[in-house]
Amino acid sequence: MPALFEQLNKAYFWDVDILKMDEEKSKRLVIERVMNYGNLHEIMLVKKYYGIKEVKSILCKLNYIDPKTLNFVSLLFHVPKKKFRCYTRKHLTSQPWNY
Repeated sequence: MPALFEQLNKAYFWDVDILKMDEEKSKRLVIERVMNYGNLHEIMLVKKYYGIKEVKSILCKLNYIDPKTLNFVSLLFHVPKKKFRCYTRKHLTSQPWNY
């Protein structure tokens, strides 16, 4: 098992075999899951492992980020929400029931 995965909660990767995952090939999945479900320590591990530039780039290209997570990563990385694909796509589509 790769060293990074040993420090992350295995529950984040419930749908994949973590033993077969490659840290580089699966970086989009790792970053997405840790940012959405991880604690601050795990977020900092991922940020340190992949680098701020790479994490920001991947986050900005994701199709969905939880609204609370979007606010957090926007502040953490000093990136306006309008730069995130998930934010701009949300405003392009109408939502019939916005509760």
